[in-house]
Amino acid sequence: MKNLASLLTLSVLAAGCAGLGGAQLTPGEPEAAVRAALGTPTATYRDGADTLLEYARGPAGQYTWMARLDPQGRLVSYEQVLTSARFGAVRIGKDNRDTILHTFGRPAEVLRFAHSPADVWMYRYKEQDVWDSVMYVEFAANGTVGKMTNGPDPEREKHWGR
Repeated sequence: MKNLASLLTLSVLAAGCAGLGGAQLTPGEPEAAVRAALGTPTATYRDGADTLLEYARGPAGQYTWMARLDPQGRLVSYEQVLTSARFGAVRIGKDNRDTILHTFGRPAEVLRFAHSPADVWMYRYKEQDVWDSVMYVEFAANGTVGKMTNGPDPEREKHWGR
């Protein structure tokens, strides 16, 4: 009986993980099949001739999956975009609001700090798939990325001794 309970628990956990974006999609599938598998996107963007379907998932927005469709409406790629590697590829002084939006989707929050001439977009993510982190993308006055800063997610950080 104990093994049956363990097996059921593992089955439920596996099903829950699949719901976070682990859908089995194959490049070349039509948009209708993508939408049937994933549901209604949280946002849709145009990126040149391609269409991006955003699927923001997970607690506190730590996971965003992006499906890229070619001009014929066929799936080109489907991937989790809130990753350390993706954030590391941002080009300071070159990327702008549009490229950031098309790369990471909508931010968890848009902030304005007294020291900053423009908005700061905050993205929650699982750094290295382990730590609850945030990435702040600060835009310069000309609209390009001026600076990026990451750290622990203040909503999830443990406050010891309080």
